[in-house]
Amino acid sequence: MTAVKESVLISAYIAEMITIPEDLTDFLYWVKERTEAFWNPPIGDPGMHQCADWIRGARWKGLSNGEIDAIEIKFDIKFTPEHRLFLSILHAIDRKEKIEYTETFDDDAPVLIEERPFFYHWQADDAAIREALDWPSRTIWEDIIGPNKVWLRSWGARPADEPAQKEIFDAWYRSAPLLIPIKGHRFIVSDMRLQTRPVLSIWGSDTIVYGWDLRGYLLKELEEHLDINVPVFDEEDQTWYTETITEVKAILEEDYRRGAKEDIPYWKEMILIWSSGWSSFCMNPYEQSGIQPIVKTYAPEDDSNEQKIFNSYKDNGSE
Repeated sequence: MTAVKESVLISAYIAEMITIPEDLTDFLYWVKERTEAFWNPPIGDPGMHQCADWIRGARWKGLSNGEIDAIEIKFDIKFTPEHRLFLSILHAIDRKEKIEYTETFDDDAPVLIEERPFFYHWQADDAAIREALDWPSRTIWEDIIGPNKVWLRSWGARPADEPAQKEIFDAWYRSAPLLIPIKGHRFIVSDMRLQTRPVLSIWGSDTIVYGWDLRGYLLKELEEHLDINVPVFDEEDQTWYTETITEVKAILEEDYRRGAKEDIPYWKEMILIWSSGWSSFCMNPYEQSGIQPIVKTYAPEDDSNEQKIFNSYKDNGSE
């Protein structure tokens, strides 16, 4: 056995022995400790999986209760208890995420760098947060009047004129549970009637459940930074690939199954309008496996139900 393979196997064995706390407070401190360890490896120890240069040395910056209260007043919002706990322990890191990109696919195209919040810093990212608070309403409305011609069954007959459509949509949106941004276009459903508040990923009307609670969401969102994947060798292809550790798999599978018995007032109908959202509620409108087209499951009589291409919104976060 080579030294590399032996090191990989030892790393995999250690990773499989991870215990992930069930208590949310303990879990958030576990996230803090594990991510910061990944971002701050001992000097001279490159580790099996190195973090990106921009985040090396990063630390979380929690908020006091008084600071959280002031933010609620400033933005006229109300954080859920678990969101407040997240803000007090984690909140945001001490730097911006750096995204490298090129404007063309030419080999000699210059590499540009865009900075954006990793998680929203509620004391420093005013413009980004206000844009995020407006994101669901703005982008869903663009899907209503744009090529996708979105219209929910519960809205009744679709008026011919745009102002009347806007009035119906605005009334629905005001009644729906408030969405509070946490990262990019991920939002916590701020509805205390729910036993746990899910995290939605919203790209206009293409909305899915990204986690049925904060714990499941963070395990998915911070998968790379938590270093919870293990290397697996494919004997047939003679190549290595990564796979999520057993304990995380079990948590996420249970998180997924919860969708079969959960509800999200108002937002469930929006999630289910597209076939891409059915998996959020542990449903599948197709019998066949494989890649499924994104088509509406409900279309007014004067609208088609053909596969759609979503609006290319100005992105304020990662997919």
